[in-house]
Amino acid sequence: MIDNLGPVGVIGAGAWGTTIAHTLAANGLQVHLWVFEKDLCETIRKTRENNVYLPGFTLHENVHANSAVEEIAQACRLLVMVVPSHVYRGVAGSLLPHLQRDAVIVNATKGIENDTLLTMSGIWQELLPKGSGVRILCLSGPSFAHEVMRGIPTAVTLAGPDMEITLEVQKALSAPRFRIYTSLDVTGVEVAGASKNVIALAAGVCDGLSFGYNARAALITRGLAEISRLGVKMGAHPLTFSGLAGIGDLLLTCTGDLSRNRTVGMQLAKGRKLKDILGQMRQVAEGVVTAKSIHMLAQKMEVEMPICEQVYRVLYEEKDPLLVVSELLERDLKHEMEHDPEIGMNQGK
Repeated sequence: MIDNLGPVGVIGAGAWGTTIAHTLAANGLQVHLWVFEKDLCETIRKTRENNVYLPGFTLHENVHANSAVEEIAQACRLLVMVVPSHVYRGVAGSLLPHLQRDAVIVNATKGIENDTLLTMSGIWQELLPKGSGVRILCLSGPSFAHEVMRGIPTAVTLAGPDMEITLEVQKALSAPRFRIYTSLDVTGVEVAGASKNVIALAAGVCDGLSFGYNARAALITRGLAEISRLGVKMGAHPLTFSGLAGIGDLLLTCTGDLSRNRTVGMQLAKGRKLKDILGQMRQVAEGVVTAKSIHMLAQKMEVEMPICEQVYRVLYEEKDPLLVVSELLERDLKHEMEHDPEIGMNQGK
């Protein structure tokens, strides 16, 4: 039960991983933070500051930086995974031999693996042996790291198939200004969290072209329709996309100035090359990698996702962003709810 969770391991010391570690430590938990870069690990130990990914914030004394991931896995029953999606499998594989028998893993990474088109939970399901007692959960929702660190009220969603253990983790991770709701829909929460980054790239392009609020609102709304179609086709509950992990996270990422994905989109709209933009960024804009996954996943699942498709073409085929907008607007006129047989295709017949 909750008293047996013991120390918590946070795997990944980017801005969000460091923020989660600090938040849990301020709750009175002993937190072991895995820092990949050994020099940064030493800096955090000496100064109590992650001066690379989260400068200007002093970390709680209960945060213990460690560059030996196997030590953290052996010491902690509860692990929060916050590494970029493109290295997720490798880090998970290094943890696997050292996991406690009843370990609980909370995915806070938002992405879909390029090669396999698996979510982060799907990667664990593939890696873990049959009959494993390890439980996999997912944490997602509208949450800029800097605002959480400043104590600004934030609400997110924790999803897991076992409500008893999900409620335990909810109590352990919640803080006075970090409110966690629970869900059973792991697929929906993960698909929403990954896909919204691709739509945020499009929103950045829209803003970079100075198209105004009308265009941005339309883009977000139609983007949500695309995300919902994909999620439902993959077995998600449709109402998940009207919650924090869906529309909540989408709104934040598409409109907030702290959004890395939106920033990349704005720079693309100004004519900069993707490699130059990414070359100046220390942190990862997950939507760039995920755009390729969503492109392939939409084709595999036979789901129409025109906005995500055009984002892929801008990123990987260097298509002109202005041409993309024209093509989206000039598509055949349709019923707004045409993919819902009760509201769309049957209406007006």
